[in-house]
Amino acid sequence: MTSEEIRKKFLDFFKERNHAVIPSSSLIPDDPSVLFTTAGMQQFKRYFTGELDPVKDFGSKNAVSIQKCFRTSDIDEVGDESHLTFFEMLGNFSFGGYWKKEAIEYAHEFLTKEMGLEIQYVSVFKGDKDVPADEESEKIWKSLGLKVERHGREDNFWGPTGAEGPCGPTTEIYIGGVEVWNIVFNEYYSKGGKLTPLKTKGVDTGMGLERLAVVSQGVKNLYETDLFKLTCEKIEENTPGLDLKLKRIVADHIRAVVFLVSEGITPSNTDKGYSLRRIIRNMTHPQKSQVYVAETIINNYGNYYEELKNKKDFILKEIEQEENKCRKTFFKAFKQFDKGVDPFVLHTTYGLHFEIIKELARINGKKINEKDFEEKFKKHQEISRAGAEKKFGGHGLVLDTGELKAGNEEELAKVTKLHTATHLLNQALRETLGESVEQRGSDITPERARFDFTFSRKMTQDELKAVENMMNEKIKENLKVSMKEMPKGEAEKTGALHFFSARGGSALGGKGKYPDVVKVYFISPDGTLDYAWSKEFCGGPHVKSTGEIGSIKILKEEASSAGVRRIRIALV
Repeated sequence: MTSEEIRKKFLDFFKERNHAVIPSSSLIPDDPSVLFTTAGMQQFKRYFTGELDPVKDFGSKNAVSIQKCFRTSDIDEVGDESHLTFFEMLGNFSFGGYWKKEAIEYAHEFLTKEMGLEIQYVSVFKGDKDVPADEESEKIWKSLGLKVERHGREDNFWGPTGAEGPCGPTTEIYIGGVEVWNIVFNEYYSKGGKLTPLKTKGVDTGMGLERLAVVSQGVKNLYETDLFKLTCEKIEENTPGLDLKLKRIVADHIRAVVFLVSEGITPSNTDKGYSLRRIIRNMTHPQKSQVYVAETIINNYGNYYEELKNKKDFILKEIEQEENKCRKTFFKAFKQFDKGVDPFVLHTTYGLHFEIIKELARINGKKINEKDFEEKFKKHQEISRAGAEKKFGGHGLVLDTGELKAGNEEELAKVTKLHTATHLLNQALRETLGESVEQRGSDITPERARFDFTFSRKMTQDELKAVENMMNEKIKENLKVSMKEMPKGEAEKTGALHFFSARGGSALGGKGKYPDVVKVYFISPDGTLDYAWSKEFCGGPHVKSTGEIGSIKILKEEASSAGVRRIRIALV
């Protein structure tokens, strides 16, 4: 069954069962806590919370969609048989229209009868101290003759997307060892780590088209499906002899680039444009343009996503322009290569993927010590993995958004600078607006830092300028950034600022209270706590002195919620 047939069959199946067919939302979300649209339910968040009425807006309590999604959390894994950046998520949703029995029976019927597939087994949430075991789902699956496994929160509890939102236990469906469908039962709203029951229970499901294509088309991996087969053939035709992993990276990245540019995103050094620039750099061949391949993707997907055909010339132009810029970067890399610079530096300095570096070496008749590179890359991945699990938002607190993380050492350096800059921002706001200002959370990516604080009104332009100037003055003074561990009571007596994180735990402890011994980071001219200009409970990471930050610019100031303002800053 072709992917086009799968899309149609899925939408028709749920349309016949009183689901409104909703078009995919943009890859640019209206939720500021995430960089891109990463799940099908994001456009429906306010229907799950009851803020919007689905019957009024689309005539039903149930909906079905095929959502364009983009994630960078696994970008270093792309090139294997299962990881992607761009993907399509098939989903059916209910906002009080039906519950577990119907959701499970719909999924079972669609997969076994419509698709003719055999479900291997399913999993359900085994329960914990906060949420009971999902015995209802287990009973329903067993009545259908399925083998059921019980798993914990890491596997069978989903959400929220962003800092807060609907969430709940899940049941997952496996076929041929592949998890193809995840059904979420949104029973709770998560905010500040606290779960409160939703007034109306909802169903949120997600099934990756690419994974479903693998099991339904009987192929071994994603790149053998009809979604990638033609693309891979064109890549081989355009650049014959590419390493298999690099070919797959190009296939994934060029598809993602086509869709991102179709949304009006263009390469830059900030925000979404930075993510785009990064993946174009990873797919650009030193000698051959990939525009030829991009055109194939546009033609392949254009019948379903008309915006690709409508913006074809713009997409191809943007890709070609950025490729040319990348090749200039490669030329600089060549020079470093010829000087005997460690190939790993080409990765950390220029952001070049290892497969691209190997291709550069092959073209120039040089050899790379792959074992040495792999060892260094393994250490780098440990940092990346830590960034993926513990994003440096909110002064070291765990903020699991599933979005862009510090994926390499270059990004980690930017995040570290911005993290320290939030300390400067916090103190500058207090000195400008008064000591009633208190931090209410932060979210930091390599592109920008978002900082929430208590204040009753919109800041004036003069106030914003004063804060920005004060921060940059402290950066120019090159103040020392130091840390001292001490008992919590002693730390509180120093006047160091502290707050509770967006997930309910402390900024350091993560379990609702600070540990007995805390770290206090302070910024002072002489490196002592006595003369500190800024001091806060914090978990790191930080620069050693403010001069490393460079310069800061305030991007935006706006309302976040009642009595809370939100400010965004970036490195200049």
